[in-house]
Amino acid sequence: MKRTINTALLYRRIFLIVYDIFAVAASSLLALLIRYEFMFSNIDHTFLESVYSFMPYTVLITIVVFTLLKLYNSLWAFAGVMEMQNIVIACGIITIVNGLGLMIARKPVPRSFYFLFIFLLLSFTFISRFSYRFLRIMKQKSRKGERGTNIMIIGAGEAANMIIKEIISSRYTHMRIRCIIDDDVNKHGKYIQGIKVVGGREKIKESVDTFSIDEIFIAMPSVSRSVISDIINICKDTTCKLQTLPGMYQLVNGDVNVSQLKDVDVEDLLGRDPIVVDLESILDYVQGRCVLVTGGGGSIGSELCRQIAGHNPSRLIIIDIYENNAYDIQQELLQRFPKLDLVVLIASVRNARRLNSIFEKYKPDIVYHAAAHKHVPLMEDSPNEAVKNNVMGTWKTAQAAAFYGTKKFVLISTDKAVNPTNIMGASKRICEMIIQTFNKHYETEFVAVRFGNVLGSNGSVIPLFKRQIEMGGPVTVTHPDIIRYFMTIPEAVSLVLQAGAYAKGGEIFVLDMGAPVKILDLAKNLIRLSGYKVDEDIKIKFTGLRPGEKLYEELLMDEEGMQDTKNKLIHIGKPIEIEEETFFKQLKQLKDISKDENEDIRKIIKEIVPTYCERKNDSN
Repeated sequence: MKRTINTALLYRRIFLIVYDIFAVAASSLLALLIRYEFMFSNIDHTFLESVYSFMPYTVLITIVVFTLLKLYNSLWAFAGVMEMQNIVIACGIITIVNGLGLMIARKPVPRSFYFLFIFLLLSFTFISRFSYRFLRIMKQKSRKGERGTNIMIIGAGEAANMIIKEIISSRYTHMRIRCIIDDDVNKHGKYIQGIKVVGGREKIKESVDTFSIDEIFIAMPSVSRSVISDIINICKDTTCKLQTLPGMYQLVNGDVNVSQLKDVDVEDLLGRDPIVVDLESILDYVQGRCVLVTGGGGSIGSELCRQIAGHNPSRLIIIDIYENNAYDIQQELLQRFPKLDLVVLIASVRNARRLNSIFEKYKPDIVYHAAAHKHVPLMEDSPNEAVKNNVMGTWKTAQAAAFYGTKKFVLISTDKAVNPTNIMGASKRICEMIIQTFNKHYETEFVAVRFGNVLGSNGSVIPLFKRQIEMGGPVTVTHPDIIRYFMTIPEAVSLVLQAGAYAKGGEIFVLDMGAPVKILDLAKNLIRLSGYKVDEDIKIKFTGLRPGEKLYEELLMDEEGMQDTKNKLIHIGKPIEIEEETFFKQLKQLKDISKDENEDIRKIIKEIVPTYCERKNDSN
């Protein structure tokens, strides 16, 4: 297979060199012919003799310059702006050197010769290089109706072996494995079931071109996320569709097959390994205790329930107002943890009597308060509902926890609470103030955990982008410069649980979300990884920042400071001093205003949260 690749490349280079020789000759003669209006008999014989005699030197100069600028080495199937620049530079150098040579050799030619020569040489060179890309695209399009799909597998391990085994069976005859890529040099040149390992990651683009690859399977379930990210960054420029094997457990269970392959997720592009938390050592405080999770059917709440259920609580109580979500997590946990003492209740955190009856009956030891309205634009249109659910819901749940002897109360907060520009963020900041104040007056340890966006959560941009791509676009991005901090749901929940274990009361824990990610880059990468070209197959549309939306989010208020914990990914914000009497008067006023559906609610919110600055819609 390697010989096949090398021979194909050698033939291609020989063809280009021979073509360039004829192109130089044609450019030189045509330049004279055009100058004399295509009347060959009118051409001055002195000029013809100059061109003919200097032709071998022009050819030699051309081959040398093209070689130095790698015009015989580039993969023209993927040629872009850089290759175009190299062609222009090369032809410019050739024309200048050719002109100097003719002058030194005292070989006269018309002044217009040089302008016509460079124009013609550029034209011939562009045709030879970029026609290959055009023909390859046409070839790919003509193959769309055919049954066969050419596959490249990255990873020459057991996962690849099992996938190849299944693909070559009669069930998947429409797929053809053409080559394998692996960075292990000891595997290069070896075969897996007749398919050759052609080289490392540096061979990906070359092999996609040589074997006309349509899809790439990444079969490396045991490597780090950073390695996967590097591989994907190479593959995304090939326009091939990518799929990847979910994880190592498929190998352990022996159930690796084509159906286990999944489209590459955007979290694969975050360029870091998953955050691993030693939950066994920190969840001892959960074991044997009664744990209550509000909003337990939501994306964060349900993952909290999953991780808590696996560490033997004496009882797990789930509260949610939405019955479908509550039912789904109930059925999942009953199946996965048949011995779990599980209580699922439909209840609203706005209803103090309902909450008090639940706390009185079950007396939970630990409460994770995840119930909240979190969608920024929707809360801008319904600010009173944000206050009723987020602020009053937290107040009533915290009161019930304090009154009925809950040992620990953990509020799930957000980075949008820092210098908020929207009602949702401001409401969560008030929630943080409530739990910090309560912590001073009750034996319950009240804490908050603040983090950014989680991939795959309800309302996340990722599911939206995927739906838009499936519908043919456009993919909508609010602003080209908008950035966000991202973390997967299991990562965020693991750190929330660990922060809960560290809690002594009154802290605002801030999770380290890593480097911020540009939303535009996420959109472009997801389009590419779905096998489409950005702005050709799927367009990106900028819709303008929505009401209350910032270009970036902050995780810590300036006045809070920062204190480290044993886990370098978890920090503690120093509590801000609050004038409690004034605060609770404002809180009661806020309660009354929200009940009356008062449109001036933003004014009282601004008084409670001085850092709140309302942001209007940005149409740019």
